[in-house]
Amino acid sequence: MPQHKSAVKRVRQNEKRRQRNQPKRSKLKTLVKKALDTTEKEEAKEAVKEATSYLDKMAAKGLIHENFAARKKSKLAQHVNNL
Repeated sequence: MPQHKSAVKRVRQNEKRRQRNQPKRSKLKTLVKKALDTTEKEEAKEAVKEATSYLDKMAAKGLIHENFAARKKSKLAQHVNNL
């Protein structure tokens, strides 16, 4: 357990942030998975558009790294092009 007042506050802040970010990460994974599971091209384009938008938002907010978002977007585009 933390001994200093500032360390106690840091633990509280980290827990709040973790709980705030957890559903966002989960949604992100779900959108990407849904986009990769589609087999029809039109349906896949819509799913990829939604996932790409969300990836950009999360990268802008600092929830994920920009390179991670770029890698996922590339993978999604590749999936659509292979359909």
